[in-house]
Amino acid sequence: MARFAVELVFSEDQEGRLAARPAHREYLAGLVERGVLLLSGPWEDQTGALLVYEVADEDELRSVLAADPYTPAGVVVETRVHEWQTVLGAWLPS
Repeated sequence: MARFAVELVFSEDQEGRLAARPAHREYLAGLVERGVLLLSGPWEDQTGALLVYEVADEDELRSVLAADPYTPAGVVVETRVHEWQTVLGAWLPS
């Protein structure tokens, strides 16, 4: 399994994002249940968000991101993906 840190940059269309947000959060909740999404949340200033995924590879991650309701809503203008080598942290399994 691979971990990816994903930064979303939101468009100026706050109304569109808020309209799509319930479906987006429901989708993310399903990913949490499946163990695919480890954490997520928006920046305090609401300009974007950080999400951490654990998937087989980047192809699977791209599929997960494409299925997010924010994608067809067009409310994300940039997606920055970084494969993340986690080393230390309280959230990591022993």
